[in-house]
Amino acid sequence: MVRGIKFTGIPVRDQDVALKFYTEAMGFKVVTDQPFTPTQRWIELLIPGAETGLALFTPEGHEHRIGEFQSISFWCDDVFATAKTLQQRGVTFAQEPKSEPWGSTAIFKDPDGNQFVLSSKGKQK
Repeated sequence: MVRGIKFTGIPVRDQDVALKFYTEAMGFKVVTDQPFTPTQRWIELLIPGAETGLALFTPEGHEHRIGEFQSISFWCDDVFATAKTLQQRGVTFAQEPKSEPWGSTAIFKDPDGNQFVLSSKGKQK
């Protein structure tokens, strides 16, 4: 039976730039970085403390997805504090943190312009 999601893909233009961003600014850890195709490497990252990983890889024919809103929501304990830390590391936010009836949220961008949600798992006080 299905037990979870191993990784989700993030389409990127330049794997070296993306790798630097996701490891240095976001704090993710490299699990795999090896040749995959003549033009790309297979780069898989883990979020410390999480089971689901990320793959910095753009399948052939999916280049149009680069720079779009990605249906990925990263959760944290405190959206406001995490956003402040990420901003200090150079991460750009398309939407500053705000409180909603269901919890807190923000939207950040990677170097390719991909946008992601940063949210709390539940309502923050």
